[in-house]
Amino acid sequence: MRRTRFLAIIGASGLLCALALPGQAETFNVGRLLCFSSPRIGMVVGSTQSLRCVFYARRPPREYVYEGRIRRVGLDFGVTSAGTLSWAVFAKNSRIGSATLRGNYVGASGNVAFGPGLGANVLIGGSRRSVMLQPLSIERSIGLNLAAGVTNLTLGPRGRR
Repeated sequence: MRRTRFLAIIGASGLLCALALPGQAETFNVGRLLCFSSPRIGMVVGSTQSLRCVFYARRPPREYVYEGRIRRVGLDFGVTSAGTLSWAVFAKNSRIGSATLRGNYVGASGNVAFGPGLGANVLIGGSRRSVMLQPLSIERSIGLNLAAGVTNLTLGPRGRR
């Protein structure tokens, strides 16, 4: 039973990766999204982390701040400290504004940490599914963790501080 569930999660993750690959339509590299995450405790079947993100637009050079939450469902076991995630951002057009990246992204992720750790996330979504966080995020953290599964990232407006 557990093996079947695990294989179903891996299969769904592979399917999401295939769907997240860019198609024939032309896309533009519009900048980089850098997110700073809170510490995470894996709860065996999933985890949740708060994020504070900055989008660095290429043309014109501007910075947009977002707050977010990343949820993982699948194998997630261990503890990590606060970390960073970095994505190249691709869009269907080159016009970027302060709300362009707001929305929900879904895809597959995996990471391993034994002391220093690395991870990868492939996500698609955003405003009218016109933004891709591709090809892979680079996730850096410190801890003891093993995670693989389906990931949901929600980006919204910056909260009041």
